[in-house]
Amino acid sequence: MPIKIPNELPAKDILQQENIFVMNERRAYTQDIRPLHIVILNLMPLKETTETQILRLLGNSPLQVDITFVHPSSHRSKNTSPEHLEAFYKSFADVKDQYFDGMIITGAPIERLAFEDVDYWEELVEMLEWSKTHVTSTMHICWGAQAALYYHYQIPKFELPHKQFGVYKHEIKVQNSPLLRGFDDQFYVPHSRHTTTTNEDIEAEDGLVVLADSEDAGVYLISDLTGSKVFVTGHAEYDATTLRDEYNRDRERGLDTQAPTGYFPSENPNNDPLLLWRAHSHLLFSNWLNYYVYQETPYELR
Repeated sequence: MPIKIPNELPAKDILQQENIFVMNERRAYTQDIRPLHIVILNLMPLKETTETQILRLLGNSPLQVDITFVHPSSHRSKNTSPEHLEAFYKSFADVKDQYFDGMIITGAPIERLAFEDVDYWEELVEMLEWSKTHVTSTMHICWGAQAALYYHYQIPKFELPHKQFGVYKHEIKVQNSPLLRGFDDQFYVPHSRHTTTTNEDIEAEDGLVVLADSEDAGVYLISDLTGSKVFVTGHAEYDATTLRDEYNRDRERGLDTQAPTGYFPSENPNNDPLLLWRAHSHLLFSNWLNYYVYQETPYELR
């Protein structure tokens, strides 16, 4: 089944060209089926790019998914036009009285800031608290995962001596988790961050389980004991060229960012990167939608 998104959303044409099943609003209303209602809090600066990346993964599922985009009203976006936000996004005030089957909170390139110094931190805290009673399962990505671990469990983040930047091999730590069904024993995931959370801090929390990690990139996939909170420290949603674009931007800004590890063939930035994480990324999102959202959510949302 498809994802249902606004007819004029720019991501729609891109996804249709990629043979992703997208249904317009008029067609969706004629189907006698209750879609899953997913709210996406998009904190990334290039919101249109992130929309396409996440919708691509949510669309590869037999479930009909109804998407609502939200952005923090306490933050002024510098990289997304006000017209785009006005047309396709809602504020938290617009949705706080609603209930959702699932929620996705994206990352944001602000991990070097203390959480309390982020200009929309108080609004994010309100949304994290709200998600405990108004959402069946929430997936937190990269900085969104660090922020949620800090708020829900007081787990700190630590600055790394060098940027964690590249595509890394990961291994399954828990064999019987529904979120990992169909995974290979080893799989690849991109990471791009300046901070990290430690296995020791997470394993010291009785309410959390490390599901997968990397010898080089550290803890990757974490869940609470009910599946209502999922934390993903990497970027399974990234396109093949996302790390290259970020690397080029860093170099243009005069930063000494090294080429992403394990990304360019023969470690040569002149070579086109390969997409080594496509199967894993689709499986991660479809497993989350099926086992942690669809199988757990009530038919009648309150």
